[in-house]
Amino acid sequence: MHRATKIVATIGPASSDLDTLTRMILAGVDVVRLNFSHGSAQDHIDRATLIREAASKCGREVAIMADLQGPKIRVGKFENGKVQLVKGAPFILDSDCPLGNDERVGLDYKQLPRDLKPADVLLLNDGLIVLTVDRVIGNAIHTTVKIGGELSNNKGINRQGGGLTAPALSAKDMDDIKTAMAFQADYLAVSFPKCATDMVMARQLANIAGEAFHHKPLLIAKIERAEAIPALQEILDASDGIMVARGDLAVEVGNAAVPALQKRMIKMARASNKLAITATQMMESMIFNAVPTRAEVSDVANAVLDGTDAVMTSAETATGKYPVETVETMASVCLEAEKYESYKLDADFLNVTFNRIDESIAYGALFTAYHLRVKAIAALTESGSTALWMSRHNIDIPIYALTPSKATERKAALYRNVDTFGLAQTNDREEVLKAAQDLLLAKGVVQKGDRIVVTWGEPMGQTGGTNALKIMTIGEY
Repeated sequence: MHRATKIVATIGPASSDLDTLTRMILAGVDVVRLNFSHGSAQDHIDRATLIREAASKCGREVAIMADLQGPKIRVGKFENGKVQLVKGAPFILDSDCPLGNDERVGLDYKQLPRDLKPADVLLLNDGLIVLTVDRVIGNAIHTTVKIGGELSNNKGINRQGGGLTAPALSAKDMDDIKTAMAFQADYLAVSFPKCATDMVMARQLANIAGEAFHHKPLLIAKIERAEAIPALQEILDASDGIMVARGDLAVEVGNAAVPALQKRMIKMARASNKLAITATQMMESMIFNAVPTRAEVSDVANAVLDGTDAVMTSAETATGKYPVETVETMASVCLEAEKYESYKLDADFLNVTFNRIDESIAYGALFTAYHLRVKAIAALTESGSTALWMSRHNIDIPIYALTPSKATERKAALYRNVDTFGLAQTNDREEVLKAAQDLLLAKGVVQKGDRIVVTWGEPMGQTGGTNALKIMTIGEY
């Protein structure tokens, strides 16, 4: 069945073999995420090769997303690997401490003491442990444990309300961008951006690194910092999409604020013709269980109803016991939720102004398809822009991007309600339209007698904007 909402799956030790990855793609994975917080450069290169092999085996293209680690601010290591922090007890975060114990621990981010003042609240291990800052003496942050628990090596640190000065791109990230461009990652996810400048810098580095391969990735800004919220529109303008990264974001702004922020971010992304991915703990219980909780099912369904382009798995498919089952379950939840979406296309067009011919054609195709109740929309496209614009509006008619570009096939794998097929294009319009008809028939998505809306650019066979639209009956060629 045609599924509008896409699935981004993280791979790791549980899913880095050809058989498992092939079954995950067949189950519904559209984009495979490589988490650069773990593994060497060669590990990622090898996995990228494996992804392409598995996709080829499945007879389709999937996108690869390289997710940069970013300036994850962490505690150091402990003598015994972990300690138990007790409520009310003192504890010191000391950037000069080589190995931690019950009283203190070192810091990977040596500048943290400069960012803090008394009464600041620090949240460790995704907010499970809470410390209140009493005083800062030199490189040592003296705190009192407000909420205790087990603290182990290299757990993350957030400041409640944000405000840490660590730059979005570390030296490691800059090296990782080069690695990602070496295997031509389709998407580059930038962690912890605070402003548009962070995304502009990442794009410049990616374009330079990809120049030798004639490759430019699309950039996803991971919204994880409190400071990113007031700068959301400028970050969107500098990016190709955003990820609602609910883990670190919730730690900084509070759990209760995240659901409304999720809806707001997805709405803003769609209004800006940008992509949106909803992530973090969507099927968390399936790390260990073959069946999700009802709350997780509702979480995925609500993201679909919010209009997200994609839902994402993390540990569920990277290290979990049921990676294939997780994807199958997520796909089925998406399909069910999409049955209950409301489609009010006319309302979307009331205040729209068109500045470009190709954008106008995209909107015209949607309007025509919606009112004529055609079987499908086929966008003959080189860059995928027309299909992207169409996908920003809810419509219960599938959109097919037919493109001669493999890079476009892969990138469009993330667009909501868009399926992509490879189609060679010549300067003979009638020949290409017949080939498009035959391809859709061969794929089983249309039958003879079905009406479809087709868009393309004239003169055909040349790169340039879409400027033509036709209502076509399958079988007329």
